[in-house]
Amino acid sequence: MSDLSGFEGLVAIREVENQGMLTVRGDFGSEVLRAAVTGLTGVDFPGRRVAHVQGARGLLWMSPDELAVLLPRGEAAQAATRLAGQLAGVHALVVDVSDARVHFEIEGRVVRETIAKLAPVDMHPDSFTPGELRRTRFGQVAAGFWMADERTARIFCFRSVRDYMAGLLTVAADDHSEVAYFRK
Repeated sequence: MSDLSGFEGLVAIREVENQGMLTVRGDFGSEVLRAAVTGLTGVDFPGRRVAHVQGARGLLWMSPDELAVLLPRGEAAQAATRLAGQLAGVHALVVDVSDARVHFEIEGRVVRETIAKLAPVDMHPDSFTPGELRRTRFGQVAAGFWMADERTARIFCFRSVRDYMAGLLTVAADDHSEVAYFRK
């Protein structure tokens, strides 16, 4: 785990522990697939570039044929097996990627600015609203993120770059780096 315990900056940064993640690829037009993933998570099926998340459970639109399914990490392996069984006979692939991903949560008044320093995404409140999801890069790191609300964002990337991502986030959120671009 990245050591973010002593960090005090423009936003709070923490690594989200025990977050499980499945990758599901398939035909989004399949009612069987839609019912299986919504039944597993208890959230609505997402539209294009949307994240529907409640607590540790959610569905993230990753591409026209790929979803990320969020659930508690302790449930991921069994859920992947169960979901693959429900999708037998349907064009679909289910993989538990929990061990390959790390999740960060950043929270505070300058969340948008912190992300805008690192990712080539228009973070203006009129352009990027809570619930929207982007796959992009933070510096040189492939990542995905969504805003849970106006002050909170969740970021996920490969676990192999965990420490590098934590470093990027802490530099972008350093107390002396405020730009105040989105301040009203």
